[in-house]
Amino acid sequence: MNKAINIIEKLQLFTEQWQPKVIAQMNDYQFKLAKIKGEFEWHRHTETDEVFFLIEGKLIIHLRGDSIELNPMELYVVPKGIEHKPYAEEEAKIMLIEPRGTANTGDNVTERTVKEDIWI
Repeated sequence: MNKAINIIEKLQLFTEQWQPKVIAQMNDYQFKLAKIKGEFEWHRHTETDEVFFLIEGKLIIHLRGDSIELNPMELYVVPKGIEHKPYAEEEAKIMLIEPRGTANTGDNVTERTVKEDIWI
């Protein structure tokens, strides 16, 4: 790919929520965009940290016994093994940065688990 990736344009290509879309890969790390609203589920990634970068909206990442509130252009790294549950009262747009093959529901396989990488 010999051109810049426009994040705003990529976000306009989908409407579904809680379904991360891959926009780039660096070595084994993927950059994924997602639109989220409401509550996700408690989950953890035992093998990797997970980066949440908030592009638009407001995001709360619940941790057991604590919460992290993100405003636009802020990020938080959830350390590997830490159980967390993202929440957005209104639609939020986020970028996730994590190793290729990382399931959005972590170690839990549920109806919300994205089975394959979807590139946009």
